[in-house]
Amino acid sequence: MSERSREQEGMTLLGNQHTKYPQDYDPSVLETFENKHPDRDYFVKFNCPEFTSLCPITGQPDFATIYISYVPRRKMVESKSLKLYLFSFRNHGDFHEDCANIIMNDLIRLMEPAYIEVWGKFLPRGGISIDPYCNYGMPGTKWEQVAWDRLTHHDLYPEPVNNR
Repeated sequence: MSERSREQEGMTLLGNQHTKYPQDYDPSVLETFENKHPDRDYFVKFNCPEFTSLCPITGQPDFATIYISYVPRRKMVESKSLKLYLFSFRNHGDFHEDCANIIMNDLIRLMEPAYIEVWGKFLPRGGISIDPYCNYGMPGTKWEQVAWDRLTHHDLYPEPVNNR
């Protein structure tokens, strides 16, 4: 894809050699492109094993793998912009549950997906790990029921936790 084509699609970060990394939470870095298969339901999954944020109370770093899965409609999130967006949490203080919900809400506003889920698998601090899960299905569609079903069954088969 040429630079001009990327810009026409609204993507300014992909292929840009002068990337600036945000120093605090910044949803404005998120970019989209058109889904070339809007007539088909399919999942897109991102595995983000290097997520970092700060505890809002102690300022200590929290580390996690963030899993983002969604069923696109018209727009899809561009992966480099998603990487920069997730990086913007590095100096941001919020609880684990808030981070997962903020990420999901920002992506809903950006793409208006049929379905989306965000699952954070945080490393333990103080002997406990926290794994927030949130999801959304577009109201009035079959995905609204899928969201409820997945929410109520999302952790039926939890993985063994060996201090990650």
